[in-house]
Amino acid sequence: MKGSDLLVSALENEGVEWIFGIPGEETLDVVESLRRSRIKLVLTRHEQAAAFMAATHGRLTGKPGVCLTTLGPGALNLTTGAAYALLGAMPMVMVTGQKGILSRKQARFQVVDIVSTMAPLTKMAHQIVSPVTIPSIVREAFRLAQQERPGPVHLELPEDIAHEETADIPLVPRHPIDIPVAHPAALDRAADLILRAERPLVMLGAAASRPRLADALSDFVRRVRIPFFNTQMGKGAVAGGSRLYMGTAALTERDYVHRAIDRADLIISIGHDTVEKPPFIMGPGGPTVLHVGYLPATVEEVFFPHAEVVGDVGPSLALLADRLEGKLTNAGALLPLQKGILVHIAERAEENRFPLTPQRIVHDVRQVMPEDGIVSLDNGMYKIWFARNYRTHVANTLLLDNALATMGAGLPSAIMAAMLYPDRRVLAVCGDGGFMMNSQEMETAVRLRLNLVVLILQDDAYGMIRWKQAADGFPDFGMTFGNPDFVTYAKALHAKGSRVETAEALVPSLEAAFQECGVHLIAVPIDYAENIRVLVDELRSGTLELRGG
Repeated sequence: MKGSDLLVSALENEGVEWIFGIPGEETLDVVESLRRSRIKLVLTRHEQAAAFMAATHGRLTGKPGVCLTTLGPGALNLTTGAAYALLGAMPMVMVTGQKGILSRKQARFQVVDIVSTMAPLTKMAHQIVSPVTIPSIVREAFRLAQQERPGPVHLELPEDIAHEETADIPLVPRHPIDIPVAHPAALDRAADLILRAERPLVMLGAAASRPRLADALSDFVRRVRIPFFNTQMGKGAVAGGSRLYMGTAALTERDYVHRAIDRADLIISIGHDTVEKPPFIMGPGGPTVLHVGYLPATVEEVFFPHAEVVGDVGPSLALLADRLEGKLTNAGALLPLQKGILVHIAERAEENRFPLTPQRIVHDVRQVMPEDGIVSLDNGMYKIWFARNYRTHVANTLLLDNALATMGAGLPSAIMAAMLYPDRRVLAVCGDGGFMMNSQEMETAVRLRLNLVVLILQDDAYGMIRWKQAADGFPDFGMTFGNPDFVTYAKALHAKGSRVETAEALVPSLEAAFQECGVHLIAVPIDYAENIRVLVDELRSGTLELRGG
């Protein structure tokens, strides 16, 4: 048995189904070991995309996704994906090759200190120096990647260690780890705060979207009947049908949902992660904030809770609900604001202007996506519109990144979702700028025979920065570019392509693509004039500092 065989056996022991990446000569032993294993190697066209796919696997399943690259340039291409997983709390294991450490016959050709590079971007970065240590190191890597707060781990396997013959070393068995629930004294304090509140409001943050939490959160909201809003990455954490949804904080302040936030005297912040753009800013005279999370709150200038409930969130919320159910006479005090907030957000959603407005695009996408359909957003101006306007009814059905907020992740994330859920509709929504950063992965989707629709919102510019440029009073400069003919481009990659040319054509185009199956690209022009009218002029009161992200 070689070191690479032991590594792959250890990955099988962890239940790994796929490894995403691009091999190199330093990982050929690993590739050969994979060929003889039950793990499928998914070849991507760029290492960054492999990391995005592995991270999204972790986000959607709670189990680390795995990606593989060679040394030097290949490993360095994982760094954005590592940061994406670290800030987004997505469990992932990255395996990279390296020149031999027992001999250096190629001197320092392509050698970069990847372990040191990855150290600030991961929960652990470790070079394997002996096959004997592989089972325990892999077990520790997966345990660490999954434990709260989840994130990426990096393992470097030098080629001579991968090739070295070793005895058949026993693997380390997995075991369940139960997180302690919150202390009774903390639950009593929290219950007292909530019982005394006159206008309570629940906020669901990024950590509320952990795959295992949806039922517990929905049950808590149903039992206490306190209205809730969510951060961008907290969308869908509570199942649809509660009638308590107040909106999404897509901007930091003065959006319509802030009519409720600004009136609340207590905000029960469940799973808020300050890595997200602030959904509101705490300050003198503001509401009392109760932090509920797996870990203690991170105190920031804009977020410093007054009390905390720390422990396994699901069971802790059940114990808190036991103390509150049927006793909250003021639970619905802010609900009268709900209709006005949601009506304002939905304005112009059916307008027939062409090119299409962002509101109309969000409206039409919602029409063709079933409740369990998954929309994967790249990063751009449209992300704010989807965060504000797109209603989710099932957890993790709107995948957006409000942490690293990198461009280029939307298509790879959608590919992963389509692999995990082949019977559900999956739609990637990308701006033309973000799409072209990883558009080569269309070929990957075609090769995998996925059912996937990619919607390109075309404005021939880096639209979000152009919006900020205009909102801050700068001249319109340096943000526009040319694009390929997207229909022809899709066909060149063996996908199907079409273009929307009227306001009424988007819904039938999307529906036809989903019905036909396979990989489809649909290009639609978008009119971003609404950015200034709605997100600046309507919301401005005095001088508004824009912080949408």
